[in-house]
Amino acid sequence: MKKILFISVALITLCGISSCATLFGKKTHALAVSSDPRGAEVYVNGFKMGVTPVELNLKADKSYTIEYRKEGYESVTRVVNTKVGAGWIILDVLGGLIPVIVDAATGNWNKLDQDAVNAALIEQNK
Repeated sequence: MKKILFISVALITLCGISSCATLFGKKTHALAVSSDPRGAEVYVNGFKMGVTPVELNLKADKSYTIEYRKEGYESVTRVVNTKVGAGWIILDVLGGLIPVIVDAATGNWNKLDQDAVNAALIEQNK
């Protein structure tokens, strides 16, 4: 009987102090990056990450500057920001104050504001 009571109290406590996004949310977000024409080098915050088309897995709690570079074309820059997932907020509020604090402090309820980024590259004048 004491074991069942202990497990019950432990589960209730765990549910009370946990937060939905921290427990169940994805830590990375898939971002499809493409260009016209294809074959542009993709730099994320200054680091080369591949050649278009490419799918990147980026941390969902950061903003990113995506730069496209291709010889003979002008470089293009796009910005990908974060946004708060409204579903996580609702679930956290239903769970009480502590889940809201945990997810807000950790940023785990954030996600990227878009799933895909595309750029039309313009040829340089010679």
